[in-house]
Amino acid sequence: MRPAHRLPRSPFLRALIWGVLTANLWASMALAATPPASFNADEESPVMTVMQVSEHGYYVEGLSQLGSKSNQNFISNAGFVVTPEGVVVIDALGSPHAAKRLIKAIRQVTDKPITDVVMTHYHADHIYGLQAFKAAGAHITAHAGGKEYLASETARLRLQASRSDMAPWIDEQTRLVPADTWVDGPTSFTRGGVAFQITHVGPSHTPEDLAVYVPSEQLLYAGDLFFNGRLPFVGKANSGQWIQSLDKLLAFGAQVVVPGHGSASRTPKQDIEMTRDYLAYLRKTMGAAVENFVPFEQAYKSTDWSAFQNVPMFGPANRMNAYNTYLLMEQEALGKQD
Repeated sequence: MRPAHRLPRSPFLRALIWGVLTANLWASMALAATPPASFNADEESPVMTVMQVSEHGYYVEGLSQLGSKSNQNFISNAGFVVTPEGVVVIDALGSPHAAKRLIKAIRQVTDKPITDVVMTHYHADHIYGLQAFKAAGAHITAHAGGKEYLASETARLRLQASRSDMAPWIDEQTRLVPADTWVDGPTSFTRGGVAFQITHVGPSHTPEDLAVYVPSEQLLYAGDLFFNGRLPFVGKANSGQWIQSLDKLLAFGAQVVVPGHGSASRTPKQDIEMTRDYLAYLRKTMGAAVENFVPFEQAYKSTDWSAFQNVPMFGPANRMNAYNTYLLMEQEALGKQD
């Protein structure tokens, strides 16, 4: 078996090695070129800073950490766009308390009502804040694939564990909130004359991956298909499909892309290619191991991870990513033999 995707030749690899170590610097420099408004939502810790990335578009950036009591499960990004009719929020953060802080931050930008929340996907670090937005009167839109997660034992057990591990931010009052509107294909809506294009760009990170594009702002909210300046959690995702989905993100031609984790990007082609090249490297190395019948432990130890080992989240994510990719490449190899 030969891997379906090969790591690009030296120009891309050189860009990757340099780029992953300086992604946050690029983002900071790019944003500094056209100074956005930013402010701290409150005096609470961890700090939640609202950053303006277009005329009417904003986001808050979660910490590059695993969820914990100390960080309130504020480990993912959420965005919002202010329209003449109201505020459209993208993703809901990882705890009701974090979501309430975001609502407070929105109120410092505008007093317009929060009309909508669009979910890029149903993972715990993005959805536990939904009940706060629901209480604020927002209409929730998500892809129909999220229903499977909501009904799963995985979701129930994850919430149960979080109530213990991350109390008091996640507790017995924290609940899983379904969407008001489930979509299963491309759709759009308009608020106050501002169009929002919702595209199913998965299945990749999850079956239900959505991207939200605001053409008037040339602004794209990409969800967890794009991790900027840190390694992604691949999980059991189809990394081959994920690489194709990243190409779909680039096809929007956005000037600014807000990822699910990490800093907003004003150089999306350069930054998204880093995630894509990492996934391709996993497929290349683990695919070769499967093809040559090398056990995973041996394959992992013999693989050169030096291009990634200093990237945030390498420790928690890389071994798991490699193992799940190894299993995926086994499945793909078996499929080719059938």
